[in-house]
Amino acid sequence: MSTTKIGLLSLTALVFSSMVGSGVFSLPQNMAFVANGQALLIAWLITGVGILFLAFALLYLTRQRPDLDGGIYNYAREGFGELIGFCSAWGYWLCTTIGIVGYVVIAFSGIGMFTDRPDHVYFGDGNTLYALIGSSIFVWMIHWLVSRGIKEASLVNLIATIAKIVPIVIFIVFSFLAFKLDLFKLNYFDFSLQVPVWEQVRNLMLITLWVFTGIEGAVVLSSRAKNRNDIGRATVLGVLLALSFYVLVTVLSYGVTSRPEIASMHNPSMATILEQLIGLPGTIIITLGLIISVSSSYLSWTLFATEIPFLAAKNKAFPQIFLKTNQNNVPIASLWLTSIVVQISLIAVCFFDKNYTQLLLISSVMILLPYFLVSAFYLKESWKNKRAKHISIALVAVIYASWLLYAAGLSLLLLSGCLYVIGLVIFFYSRYSNKIKVHHPL
Repeated sequence: MSTTKIGLLSLTALVFSSMVGSGVFSLPQNMAFVANGQALLIAWLITGVGILFLAFALLYLTRQRPDLDGGIYNYAREGFGELIGFCSAWGYWLCTTIGIVGYVVIAFSGIGMFTDRPDHVYFGDGNTLYALIGSSIFVWMIHWLVSRGIKEASLVNLIATIAKIVPIVIFIVFSFLAFKLDLFKLNYFDFSLQVPVWEQVRNLMLITLWVFTGIEGAVVLSSRAKNRNDIGRATVLGVLLALSFYVLVTVLSYGVTSRPEIASMHNPSMATILEQLIGLPGTIIITLGLIISVSSSYLSWTLFATEIPFLAAKNKAFPQIFLKTNQNNVPIASLWLTSIVVQISLIAVCFFDKNYTQLLLISSVMILLPYFLVSAFYLKESWKNKRAKHISIALVAVIYASWLLYAAGLSLLLLSGCLYVIGLVIFFYSRYSNKIKVHHPL
């Protein structure tokens, strides 16, 4: 049952689903707000090359080092030591946990588009009391589903992934039919932002990073894969599929509506654009797609968040309690930790009246260190083995990861640094408690 391994299709769906969550539905507005068509194409070119080389880095590492499961944590640990490995695991766990809180908030904000009225707001921006009750029920339903087994949860995710592709494809088809080349050229040469093109490209980098966060999904669950070669394949297939959708959604939008108009839209902006093309059904299709999409992404990210503390605890970087599994071979202590932290965060979102946008930005910055360390480890392994092809791929991946760190900006990097410092308390506690057990066994 739950010990059954995950196949290529389900692994690819996990990678795709973890990347394609809420971000795609807001991409047109998010990008139009900071960039013209010229910067948009340059940013996608840089991101496309960079993210594909990062995917190749993950693919080749799974083949070069089949002894290392869990990727994000164990690659950093093997290449740069216990402390750096812990930082990678801690940053990744924080990224996933913060991210999934954002997903559930956005899901109930989407439901509010169907239920809220001017005289009575039920779900609002996903931060009302009704939203808290509904999202709490959702969190513990997912908790129960994951506790039944990783394999079972991945099958549910596969079905949901197929369901959320449909509204994106509908948007792409109608946008393609309505596309006007003259309008796209107008948006391409739109200099009304009065910001240098290269600065616009830099501003787009964290947006493009956020929508690709999750590229490592198959690697994180590598110990659950039916065939180790499927891990790398699923990563590259998931990235290519997501990249195709992202580029089509944003580029076609610039050929349907003017950039300033897209920039002023409420999110999910895909719903507004599709409503202009086919009427009210456009809003309904995209909003339902958004709800399904973030729900399945929440499930994917819960699987990742559950796995990382378990892997780190195996090497004594996290407290040993996270080694505990249930009868379905699920790291149950990690699952409880993730669900409880998400629940507390949802309560905070409700009572502090936040919409979680800033924390989603912090979440994307927290993943920068793990991505850089994966690329750097691949470069280190390739250099050691003197393989020119792999050294070249690794160098591009490292340059892309370094560029993302630059694009993040000093303030967000300092904030993420503070969160990493907090994690050091857990690391040193884990090392100390394990040392005590060694010297004073029961």
